[in-house]
Amino acid sequence: MANIKSAIKRAKQAKVRTERNKAAKHALADSRKVALAAIEAGNKEDALKGFSEYASKLDRAAKKGIIKKNTADRKKSRMAKAIAKIEAK
Repeated sequence: MANIKSAIKRAKQAKVRTERNKAAKHALADSRKVALAAIEAGNKEDALKGFSEYASKLDRAAKKGIIKKNTADRKKSRMAKAIAKIEAK
């Protein structure tokens, strides 16, 4: 453990931020699972609702720096493509 006051504070801040980021990533994963379950079931309305929530969480995570913007865009694109396949059927 650090001996310098500012280093101790930084260690505490890093721990808090790590926990916050972990929680946000888990929320993203949960939201993704909900949307994918609806897609697998072929339920278009639930899939669109789940996608909307998932996209919102991705954008928020990208804005806060939890994930990169391109990663968020890529994941949204892939989910939208999967939903488009449902609509095509």
